[in-house]
Amino acid sequence: MDHRLPTSSCPPAATGAPPARQRSDGRVRLRVGPTHPGGATRILDLAESGPSRLRFPRGTGALETVLVNTAGGVACGDTFAIDLALDPGAELVLTTTAAEKIYRSDGPVSHIANTLALEAGAHLAWLPQETILFDRARVRRRFTADLAEGAALIAVEVVAFGRAARGERITDGLFADSWRIRRGGRLAYADDLLLDGPISDLLARPAVGGGARACATVLDIAPGAEARLEEARALLAGAAAPGTAAAASAWNGHLAIRALGEAVGPLRGLIARFVAQYRGVAMPRVWQS
Repeated sequence: MDHRLPTSSCPPAATGAPPARQRSDGRVRLRVGPTHPGGATRILDLAESGPSRLRFPRGTGALETVLVNTAGGVACGDTFAIDLALDPGAELVLTTTAAEKIYRSDGPVSHIANTLALEAGAHLAWLPQETILFDRARVRRRFTADLAEGAALIAVEVVAFGRAARGERITDGLFADSWRIRRGGRLAYADDLLLDGPISDLLARPAVGGGARACATVLDIAPGAEARLEEARALLAGAAAPGTAAAASAWNGHLAIRALGEAVGPLRGLIARFVAQYRGVAMPRVWQS
């Protein structure tokens, strides 16, 4: 059991190497699918360990699960892993109960691994709330998905660099984000982002972030996604907010949205409005609180 206080982070070590600590190791494994062809999606297998938990609010439509981190955040060498498997025809929406906080570190790097497997006809909406990096946070995140032909994935990630309410700047930190998505066994999408050092200064450069303090990605890998490019651009224009910029592109059978914001609040609002209209379904209730 993890007895760390939810608001804790790693204080800088006085001298020498950082002290050894008990770290969080949160893992969840979930397999879902219909009990019979055309039936409603049900939980077929579920395993949880460490501070990671899944909750399943009652509702209509696709099965929804909410990821809860009872440790209150990620810090100093913590590891978290999510493993999702969707059987043929399964429909699942995943979100998080709140923004995920990445606390400062005195050296150790935290690791987050998200692994997805979607069988033919499965539909997954990956809709976590934003990730907030504190000054001196150090994290490596990996997103890996294997889709059978005919499966559909829409994935959203929003990242805030520093706590907006405090006007926090990231004077030093590490954010490494790697995406690998395969469709029918072949690589369909690959993306790597590495920000190492004075992240706020790096984002201030015109060729990097143009002064942005938050960024977002929306990726749709589904049959027909590439053909929705003009629709997506029109929806982005209608969802625009002051201090944000977003663009859409499509290739290789998928659609990608990139967005930047001077603050995470307006950017989060833009993404929520766009995704709700694009999917034709309201965002999960936790997004609306």
